[in-house]
Amino acid sequence: MAGPDPAVAAVRLAVRGCLGDPRAQEGPVVVACSGGADSLALVAAAVFECRHSGRPVVGATVDHGLQEGSAEHADTVVAQMVVIGVTETLTARVQVEPMGQGVEAAAREARYAVLEEVARRVGSSVVLLGHTLDDQAETVLLGLTRGSGGRSIAGMRRVVAGPDVSFFRPLLDVTREQTERACRAQGLEPWSDPHNEDPRFTRPRVRHRVLPVLEEELGPGVAVTLARTADLLREDMELLDRLAATAYREALRVAAPDLVELGVPELAGLDPALRGRVLRRAALEAGCPGDELFRVHVRAIEELVTAWRGQRMVQLPGHRAAVRSGDTLTIAPTPVAR
Repeated sequence: MAGPDPAVAAVRLAVRGCLGDPRAQEGPVVVACSGGADSLALVAAAVFECRHSGRPVVGATVDHGLQEGSAEHADTVVAQMVVIGVTETLTARVQVEPMGQGVEAAAREARYAVLEEVARRVGSSVVLLGHTLDDQAETVLLGLTRGSGGRSIAGMRRVVAGPDVSFFRPLLDVTREQTERACRAQGLEPWSDPHNEDPRFTRPRVRHRVLPVLEEELGPGVAVTLARTADLLREDMELLDRLAATAYREALRVAAPDLVELGVPELAGLDPALRGRVLRRAALEAGCPGDELFRVHVRAIEELVTAWRGQRMVQLPGHRAAVRSGDTLTIAPTPVAR
């Protein structure tokens, strides 16, 4: 008896490995589905893998309201998931407010928030996302062009663990071509998002213009090597983050809402790679918005530690300031001038 199509098997195997993670072994499985090939293949694989255990599979689609007919499209996706065999479907419409961070980033933030709420509502601790190896390669390439450092080049994490809900990306070793083939093999008709073809957005330009040129000029396999680079860097980044977390705890003197105090001697003794991470974390803990906190800000705080000549204050995003007094570095709301 012939087995499933190799692409179908690849997607199922990826989901099986994900659901074997201790953080994903109990309760309903929430699968985010846009109706594209990646997420439809993911839903089908989750239903297949959960059929013997009897675990409920909840298909969730998010309507961002950014395209004409988006509500009708959400209804179509729900109907597709019912045919595939999910236990329950949920759809939610979100309000996308860019707030200076761009439409794509705002939509992503709103989507993740509602998916987390969906998971809590159904008693689930796991949400599956359909990002593929190709998505990872695009993310790494975008990180390289932005000069955002190792964290950005390390790409998307396979697991984003939260206190109650964890987001998993099982398909980061599966290509977009495989998910498209898996859909064809199972008679699924994926939706092609017009935004994925729109050259006004950066990612579609990378997908349809930049990566094909790299493949043509450097040979096939560029996407695979970029994704592998992300995996290698992610291991290094996670180690540095663990070391920085320990250094942060050792340097911390006071932690209160909107206020962090660190010991300068402890900071001065750190390797620059760790010190920068500690200072960035301190700024975030004190209320600086992460999407506005850049390397230039962290470097300015660092100068209060390593090149202090009596300067007292560094202005930071979010109406915060870093102030040094003796051997104490404080990050808190900017003092009001009197």
